[in-house]
Amino acid sequence: MSDLKYIKLETSGGVARVALARPKHNVLNIDMMKELISALETLKADREIKCVVISGEGPSWCAGVEVADHRPGQVDAMIATFNRMLELIEDQEVPTIAVVHGACLGGGMEAAIACDIIVAGKSAVFGQPEIKLGFFPPYAAIRLPHLVGPAKTIEICTTGKRYLAEDAKDMGFVTYCVDDSRLAETAGTLVKEIQFGSPLIIRLNKRAVKQHMGLAFPAALKGVSDLFLNTLMKTADTLEGIASFEEKRKPVWKNI
Repeated sequence: MSDLKYIKLETSGGVARVALARPKHNVLNIDMMKELISALETLKADREIKCVVISGEGPSWCAGVEVADHRPGQVDAMIATFNRMLELIEDQEVPTIAVVHGACLGGGMEAAIACDIIVAGKSAVFGQPEIKLGFFPPYAAIRLPHLVGPAKTIEICTTGKRYLAEDAKDMGFVTYCVDDSRLAETAGTLVKEIQFGSPLIIRLNKRAVKQHMGLAFPAALKGVSDLFLNTLMKTADTLEGIASFEEKRKPVWKNI
């Protein structure tokens, strides 16, 4: 993917690093979102990937979606492209980590909350200011209630308020809030912990969480037990994990 204009992509050690790189504030336009879609499709198909880290270059993580793309002649294409991008972030089978600094607003905040984990610097500012332009944030309206509850979601969407990273952590949609000087270190420590695992078992762990959300307890327990007994326990890597523990050595994962 050497022809990328608005993002950067690097993969090494089972970690995919995506950098938003559209000056000045990484505002998403249709072409930039198409680049993200292509990258995310490639990463989803890569069975060696263990996690995906999304960061932003410049003063902001992402300040939203291009306002011009909301015009009647463009909005259908914009929403379809935006929805596909968010769907692919959500559908990654490995953990997705947003490493956020500066402005994380509108569609930028929606992209961040589509990730599994948000590591935010104290400079980060979150908000859904769409209402000030006569819109509502479609994805935030369905995702935020799961993260902060309906009352806080309605506040966020109908006031357009901006929230500091510490406030966002208190609300529950930011996982880590650290000084900006420790942002790379904190994200790096988290990534290293994930890197220790087998790519296959990482995917199964995430599937165990995502696949059973919203189910009644008996159905969830039945489903997760079936995944454990009939999928997990039949993998070579689970047997390797048991053997390495008993033999007091590091596991050698086969990803099968």
